[in-house]
Amino acid sequence: MLENLPHKFRAYGLDADVRTLLVLRKAMQKGLVKTLGDLYNVLKGIVVKEPSMLAPFTRAYYQYFLNIDIQNGDRLDDAIERSETFQNWLEDMFEKDPKYKDLEMEELVNMFLDQVHLTTYDIKEIISGKEIFDKDDPNLSDEDATSSEETTRNLLDKMADYSELSLEELLERMEEVLKNQKGKHSGGSHWIGTGGISPYGHGGAAKNGIRVGGTGGGKMARRVIGDRNYYPVDMDSLLNDNNVDAALASLKGIIEDSAHDRLDVENTIKNGLKRGGLFIPELENIKDEKLQVMLLIDNGGYSMSGYIRIVQELFRKMKTRFAHDLKVFYFHNIIYDEIFTDAKRTKSISVKRFLKHDPNYKVFIIGDAAMSPYELNKWSIESLQAMDKKFKNLVWLNPEPYRYWASTYTTAVIRKLVDMYQLTPRGIEKAVRDMNSKTRNR
Repeated sequence: MLENLPHKFRAYGLDADVRTLLVLRKAMQKGLVKTLGDLYNVLKGIVVKEPSMLAPFTRAYYQYFLNIDIQNGDRLDDAIERSETFQNWLEDMFEKDPKYKDLEMEELVNMFLDQVHLTTYDIKEIISGKEIFDKDDPNLSDEDATSSEETTRNLLDKMADYSELSLEELLERMEEVLKNQKGKHSGGSHWIGTGGISPYGHGGAAKNGIRVGGTGGGKMARRVIGDRNYYPVDMDSLLNDNNVDAALASLKGIIEDSAHDRLDVENTIKNGLKRGGLFIPELENIKDEKLQVMLLIDNGGYSMSGYIRIVQELFRKMKTRFAHDLKVFYFHNIIYDEIFTDAKRTKSISVKRFLKHDPNYKVFIIGDAAMSPYELNKWSIESLQAMDKKFKNLVWLNPEPYRYWASTYTTAVIRKLVDMYQLTPRGIEKAVRDMNSKTRNR
């Protein structure tokens, strides 16, 4: 993710290059970056050389790390309020405690900013992870979660240090907890989940714990586990809030690797010092994440209304975690000779123009494929055929249960025109696997 950071900063008129990443990396290695607030402060110290650069730095930082676009003349609060990042944060807060709905928007924005800019210096208390571990009951039932889970704090003001425990002890206990865990958990010190001070999970404050899933950021975990077996979710259930992270893990597989040489700054400096100041460029063979994705969503019918938000959430998360180019379009029922660039379907481009995109795009069509037979006519069939011919990595993700596909005429026809998969984590995983197979066999 950080590979593209200098490019983003330069787009805002800031002086940043590979040396920026080198200094940031050293700061991380020295333990100076444990929170997003730490990251903001360290990068500000590296990049901002005079007061006039603070505003463009803040805009670049919010855009890159939080996907919050601060336009010229915008108030920060306004940019935050309209962002998907803030809206998703609000949903989480309201789910944790409905009382937050009674707060004024200004208070909620301030709470959000407090969390974003929380620094290590704000964490007032470091508590013993061993004491938590010793007092914890590994056989706690998932039904007792409400009474046992601590309330997630608005501002994480304490951190648990599990340094005194061995990795083997933590792994063994995590396996015991997993046997009793049935669903998602947030906060607290016991379950595998998000937030809180549990030694296993992500997004919380647990030094020398085990990160399970998520993107981390604090660099405090002793071991990282991405295996989906640690997520108690049904991989075959339709996409929902509980399995969206499992689906995201499946989508990660579509990253294409393209190898080339790049200057290895660290080894160039190290070896140059050994030569007494003779710095000879050291090259390394690297693989860049190169990802181009187009998403076409059927957002016009009642049957799709329950899936639009979660699909958008899935690909929004994908955009924030993986550096890539994501374009989103809309249609109703089927694609004729045009598609829409806005969710209200008031602005359109022709399919002919759409087909001018790079053929290397990965294209996901999201729709139930069940419609009146007359919808499959000369224009819609020709459009699907042309898209399938142009984009070798094109799939249709269908939220309808697989058992209905064969008995629905339009679904049966569309399946012959476009590769179709279920809109489940496992279906997405299979779609990605088949995409990659096509790429390798070209």
